[in-house]
Amino acid sequence: MFASLRRSGILGINARNLDYIFASNPRHLYRYADNKIETKKIAQSIGVPVPETYGVITFQGEVKNLENIIKKRKSFVVKPARGSGGDGIVVISDVTDEGYRKASGSILKSGDLQYHIYNILSGMFSLGGQSDNTIIEYTVQFDPVFAEIAYQGVPDVRVIIYRGVPAMAMLRLPTRASDGKANLHRGGVGVGIDLSTGITLAGIQNDRYIDNHPETGHSLRDRQIPHWQSILEMAAKLGDKTEFGYLGVDIVLDEEFGPLLLEINARPGLAIQIANREGLIGRLEAIDSTLPKLSGIQEKIAFAQKTFAVAGSL
Repeated sequence: MFASLRRSGILGINARNLDYIFASNPRHLYRYADNKIETKKIAQSIGVPVPETYGVITFQGEVKNLENIIKKRKSFVVKPARGSGGDGIVVISDVTDEGYRKASGSILKSGDLQYHIYNILSGMFSLGGQSDNTIIEYTVQFDPVFAEIAYQGVPDVRVIIYRGVPAMAMLRLPTRASDGKANLHRGGVGVGIDLSTGITLAGIQNDRYIDNHPETGHSLRDRQIPHWQSILEMAAKLGDKTEFGYLGVDIVLDEEFGPLLLEINARPGLAIQIANREGLIGRLEAIDSTLPKLSGIQEKIAFAQKTFAVAGSL
């Protein structure tokens, strides 16, 4: 079975771990990917924009300061610094007399939100169950180009970067099943993207191909991702300027601020291959063989866009 997958160009989880993650990502770097506070620091140090941090809650005694952190802001995001897969993230879209309104429309009372923060601090949502920090940050207002194909949440673009070269990309869309989060394992939709143009391809949900968004009914295909070159440059820069050899870079598109880094993932999932209807192995091997001839981020991006273009797109 595993040999058959490899012959078809599909990268399996064992090969991903052994041949790429373990071989390309030094262990001491994982803290930059596994802790969103550290991710923001390294991104800002190389000029990659991130959502504004309003405050960080480190100790349980600081939870009572939440009101001072958010001040008079009407929207904000509460997230664990060491969370993964969207676990523990709460998006507040409005602050009302009744309480905090979530993106889904449900209301959280002040005590309920504070209790959630206590759970974050205790490590309920963190990798390995370790005690955690709570980040309070800006709520991304997604680009209106996604209005027809997003449901109660913020879409993001994931780019797989290998040795500083974009290898594959997909758009991740929130659904009712995913509770407004863009994570595929929660029932979100993944849509392949032509690296050369930034135009969307087919969609998948729960490993099944779909052509239309399950809630809105609008077509997922042939949509131009705004700021496409900037997205590739941000992702490539994170791969090129850090020691990560194999990296998933998640970027959101804000209506006012444009592309913002959401997070980086040192162990990105493999469903991106299904969304693109193509395996990763051929692309990764092409990068290995050509990398010695490439110098600089722009050359790496140009190579990826030319080599991995969908037929007929150039």
